[in-house]
Amino acid sequence: MRRVSAVVLVLLALSILTAADTPQQLTAAEAAKHVGEYAKVCGEVVSTKYASSSRGQPTFLNLDKPYPDHIFTIVIWGDNRSKFDQPEVKYKDKQVCVTGTIETYSGKPQIIARSPEQIKIMQQRKRV
Repeated sequence: MRRVSAVVLVLLALSILTAADTPQQLTAAEAAKHVGEYAKVCGEVVSTKYASSSRGQPTFLNLDKPYPDHIFTIVIWGDNRSKFDQPEVKYKDKQVCVTGTIETYSGKPQIIARSPEQIKIMQQRKRV
């Protein structure tokens, strides 16, 4: 009986630890309520911009609503851009999830992606 109790306790502890390591999944619209949190934000990349002549050469991937009415942005700075293989093309019109700490810039939520592992392309539904 003690052995069974010990196994149950270990399994319970492992499930709690695993749940703590898994980021909460949010929609782009929900992200603004979770600033400062580590999360996974999912949506469709509906507009993109590579600002090659701007300071830091950022690439912006806007989810669910295009700029200037954007509600969430994935930012890739020029220093990391080469890791992503033309992100403004690669992710455009794709359903993606990005994982990281939600920040704000000018009142809009964003996650800065430093590595491609942070952005996952989700399986696309076939349009009829």
